[in-house]
Amino acid sequence: MKKEVRVRFAPSPTGLMHLGNIRTALMNYLFAKQKKGKFVVRIEDTDQRRNLDEASYAILDDLEWLNLKYDEGPGINSKYSPYFQSKRTEIYKKYLDDLIYNEKVYRCFCTPQKLEEKRQRQLSEGKPPKYDRECLNLSDDQIKAKITQDISFVWRLKLNEDQIFEIQDMARGKIAFEMKHFSDFALTRNDGSFTFMFSNFIDDWLMQITHVIRGEDHLSNTAMQAALFNAFAVNLPVFWHLPMICNQQGKKLSKRDFGFSLDDLRNEGFLPQAICNYLAIIGSSFTQEIQSLEELILNLDFENINSTGSIRFDFEKLNWINHKWIEKIPIGELLGYVKLFLYKQIPDSENLIDEKLEYILKILKTDLKTLKDIGKVLKFYFISPKTTKADIEKEIGQDEAGIIIDLIQKNINLIEKPNYFLEKLKKEGKQLGLKNKEIFGPIRYLLTGKFQGPSIHSIMEILENKDIEKRLNLM
Repeated sequence: MKKEVRVRFAPSPTGLMHLGNIRTALMNYLFAKQKKGKFVVRIEDTDQRRNLDEASYAILDDLEWLNLKYDEGPGINSKYSPYFQSKRTEIYKKYLDDLIYNEKVYRCFCTPQKLEEKRQRQLSEGKPPKYDRECLNLSDDQIKAKITQDISFVWRLKLNEDQIFEIQDMARGKIAFEMKHFSDFALTRNDGSFTFMFSNFIDDWLMQITHVIRGEDHLSNTAMQAALFNAFAVNLPVFWHLPMICNQQGKKLSKRDFGFSLDDLRNEGFLPQAICNYLAIIGSSFTQEIQSLEELILNLDFENINSTGSIRFDFEKLNWINHKWIEKIPIGELLGYVKLFLYKQIPDSENLIDEKLEYILKILKTDLKTLKDIGKVLKFYFISPKTTKADIEKEIGQDEAGIIIDLIQKNINLIEKPNYFLEKLKKEGKQLGLKNKEIFGPIRYLLTGKFQGPSIHSIMEILENKDIEKRLNLM
C-alpha cells in the first residue's frame, strides 16, 4: 500500500511572514493537495528568547487570509498533537535520553564566548569554522566537577566523520554529505531547551512527514538531520529545497526591500489570490499564467522541478497578476477587500450603500492595479474637483479650449440623456474639425479633475445627472 503523503509548514514565530515563508507554505499546500495527502502546520517555538507569542497567531491568521487551509495543526486535535513545539518538551526529553543511554551524545561545557573565540581563530587561520570536540573526551570526574560547579552545558551529537549520508532532493536528485565537513552539533541550549535541529527532526519523524519542502538556506541543516535519522535508524523523508527569492540586484530579500513581508503586500492592496498565483509560477513557465489555487493544484508539475538556486522578485509582474485578479474575482468578493481601503482613504464613502459601490466597481475595477488605488480612482465620485478654464487652456491651447467649452455649454440642456449629449458633441465637434479625444479630455477633466482616466461613458454612467451638469457648468 502506497504511503500517504504528509508535508509540513513549520515556521518560527520570530517576526512577520515574508515571501520566502509564504512560498514555502504554498508549495507544501499545493503538493499535499495534488498528492491527496495532508498539509500539516507546526509552530517551532522552542527558542523562547526570540519567539513572540502573538506572532504564532498572526502566522495562522495569514495562512487563513491566503486560503491555505491546513489539515492538521493548532486548533485541530489528532494523534500527532500538540503542534506547538513548546508543548512537546517531554517528547524531546524521552528521545534525548535514548541517545544518552546509547552514548551517541556528550556534554559540552564550552561557553558561547569561548566558541566564538575558537571560530574567529579558525577563520583567521584560513580554516572552515568547526567545533574542535574539546569536551568529547572529558572524564567522568571532570564532568562531575563541572556539574558540581553548576557550569551550564549543551548536549552534542557525536558524529562519525567517516560516514557519508545521501538524501533525495526533488529538484537536484541525490545529494551526498560527508560528515567530516560538519561539527558535532548541539541538540539542546544552555537553558536546557531543545534546538531547532533536534526538535525538528523528532517531529518530522513522529508526525510521519514524507516530504520536507523548505528553503535553500536549510540545505546544510539537512545533512545534520540526516545524521539524526541515522542515529535512530529511521528512514529519511524526501526533500525539496526551494530556491531563494532575491531582489532585482540578485541579493536575498531583506526587510529593506518592499514586498519582503506579507504585511507590505496586504497594506499595498494585493489580493491573496494574486500573491499565491505569483509565488507559485515564478521560476517556471506557464502558457496560462493566471491560475487559482485549484488550477495550480492540477497544473503544477512536481515531477520535473527546476533546480535553479535563486529567483528574482518581479514587482511589475506581481502588479500585473494582481490587476488581472481584480478583474477576475466576483464583484461581491472584491467589494469586501476594497471597502477597507476606500473607507480609510475617503471616510464619506461609508455612507454609500453596497449595491451602488458594487455597481461602480463593475465599471471601474479595470482601472485598479491594487486595492489601494481605489481612493484615487473613486475620489471624483465623492469630491467634486476644483477645475479652471486656465488648466484646460494650458492642456490644449486657448483657442481650442474656448471652442470646446462653448460646445459643452451649448448642449448642457441635453445632459438628462448622457449618451445623446455625447453623440451631439462628437457630431458638432467633427464639423468643427475636433477629434473625439480632444473633446472628451476637457470633459473628463471637468468631471474628475484629470485629463486621463476612466472612459467618459463610464464616468457619466456612475455620476448622477445633476452632478454632471453642475461640474460641466463650473465654467
